[in-house]
Amino acid sequence: MYREHFGLKELPFSIAPDPRYLYLSGQHREALAHLVYGITGDGGFVLLTGEVGTGKTTVCRCLLEQLPEGTDVAFLLNPKLTVDELLAAICDDLGIRYPEGNRSIKVFVDCINRYLLDAYSRGRKTVLIIEEAQNLAPEVLEQIRLLTNLETNQRKLLQIIMIGQPELGTLLSRSEMRQLAQRITARYHLGPLTREEVFAYVSHRLSVAGVSSELFSPSAVNRLYRLSSGIPRLINVICDRALLGAYAQGKDSVNRSTLTKAAREVLGELNGRRGRVGKLRWLFAGLVISAIVAVLTVALYGTRPQSAAMKATEKQKTTMGEAKTDAIRWSVELPVGQSKDMAYAALFGRWDIPYRPEENNPACRQAQGYGLRCLEGPASLSGLLQMNRPMVLKLRDDDGREFYAALTSVSGDAAALVVGTASRIAEIKEIAGRWLGEYTLLWRAPPYYQGEIKPGSRGRQVQWLDEQVARAQGLQARSLRNAVYDDRLVSQVKKFQLSEGLVPDGIVGSRTLIRLSTAVGDREPVLTARGGP
Repeated sequence: MYREHFGLKELPFSIAPDPRYLYLSGQHREALAHLVYGITGDGGFVLLTGEVGTGKTTVCRCLLEQLPEGTDVAFLLNPKLTVDELLAAICDDLGIRYPEGNRSIKVFVDCINRYLLDAYSRGRKTVLIIEEAQNLAPEVLEQIRLLTNLETNQRKLLQIIMIGQPELGTLLSRSEMRQLAQRITARYHLGPLTREEVFAYVSHRLSVAGVSSELFSPSAVNRLYRLSSGIPRLINVICDRALLGAYAQGKDSVNRSTLTKAAREVLGELNGRRGRVGKLRWLFAGLVISAIVAVLTVALYGTRPQSAAMKATEKQKTTMGEAKTDAIRWSVELPVGQSKDMAYAALFGRWDIPYRPEENNPACRQAQGYGLRCLEGPASLSGLLQMNRPMVLKLRDDDGREFYAALTSVSGDAAALVVGTASRIAEIKEIAGRWLGEYTLLWRAPPYYQGEIKPGSRGRQVQWLDEQVARAQGLQARSLRNAVYDDRLVSQVKKFQLSEGLVPDGIVGSRTLIRLSTAVGDREPVLTARGGP
C-alpha cells in the first residue's frame, strides 16, 4: 500500500528470511563464518543459538546459498518428531529409499549409512540442518548423536548443524547430554543489534528495497532501538507499521511520534510491552550497607574495598532467584563521574584489589599495577557476556542521563548490577537496550605474554599456549624444544576458538586468552560459574 508512495521496489521490512536483506553485522558475519567453517570441516556438530527474531534463520538461508559444490542437504524445519519420524524425514529429504511403512530404526540407519558411504565415494558431502532444535526430545538428540558415529577411518560422513533458541544451549549443558556436547566443534550465539547497527540495519533494508534516502529520522531510529531492544524481527514489524502510518498521514518520512504510535499498535501499550517483549524486570532495589561502606572507604581513605564488594555480589547472587518482578523506572541521579568511580570500585572488588578515584591515575593504569589488563573497544553485549568476566558498562536511564554500572554476575537471563551504592538485578535484554556501547573488562595476561600470538611466533609464550590448549582439550602437551607456533598448534587453537564461539583465525589475542583461562579452570572472577545456567 505504501510502496509507491515512498518509491520502494518492494516491501523492505518483511519478516520473511530473504538472504538479500541480511544485514551482516559483526555478529552475523561471525555466525555465518562458523557455519561455513563447520560445513567444510571433518564432521561433528555445529551449534547456532540466539533469541527469537535475531536472524538465525536468515543466516541459515544465506548459508544455503554459499554451500560448496557437491553438498547434499537435509533440512528439518519441524523437530517435534519421534526417532523413527526423524530418520524417515532425513531419508525423504535426501531421497533415500526405505521399505514402505517401515518403523524399524535399524532399517532407517542402515539405509542412511549406505547412502552416506556412496556419497563419500563420489566425493560428496552430506549436511543435516535442524531448525528450532530446542524442541528436540532427549531420545531424538541421542539418535542424532549416534548418526555421527557413521564414519570412515578418515572422516565423519554426516555434518550436523543445529539452530535454536538459548534453551538449546541449556538442554545440551545437562549431564546426560555431555556425550553430544563434547562433539560440538563450533558454536555461536547471536545477540541483539547495537544502537549503531540498528541505524545501519534500517538503511541497508531500505537500500535493498530501492530507496537511498533516509525514511526514518535519527530520533525515530533511536526510539526504534529502545523499543525493539535491537531484535531484527521486532524492528521489521515496527518499521513496516510506521511506514504505513506515515503514508496514511501523507508524510514523506517517519518521525519519532509516528514510530512510537506504530510500536504501540503492534506491541500493545509500551508499559505492557516491557513485560512481554523487553521483559523489564528490576527484581529488587535497595541499599547494600556493605557496598556503601566500601565506596565511602575508597573515597575517604583509599583502603581496600574487596571484602564489602564481594559480600554485595554474594548477596546479589542469592537474591537473583528470589526477587519478584517489579517494573520500577530506571532513574539514576548520581553525577556520571561519581557513578563511574563507584562502578570501578565494585569491579576491582571482584578481583580483590583496591580502586582509588584519582584523576591522574585512571582505572586501567591502576589495574596494570596488579598484573591485569583492560579489554575495551567495539563489541556486542552478547559477545562480552561470552567472555564471562565482570565489567563496567555505560548506560542511559529513562530521563536520558548517562551513568556507569558494574555488571558483576549473571543467572539465566538476569544480571546483577552495582549502580552507585545500590545493588540491583535487571533483565539482560533491558540492559542491552540501555547500553551505550562503552565497557571496561579486566583480564589477567599469561606469563611471558608480549602481545598477540600469531602463527610463526616463538618463545616461552608458545610453550605456555601449547600446554594450556592441551589442558582445555584433554590432550597431551608436547615438549616443544624450539617453541614455534606451528600448523598443528594453530589447528588446535582454531578448534578451541570455534568451540568457544570465537572467530577461528588462529590468532591468540585477549578474547581467546580470556576464554582459555576459563576453560582450564583458572581461579578468576566470572559472571557465571562454568557449567552453570
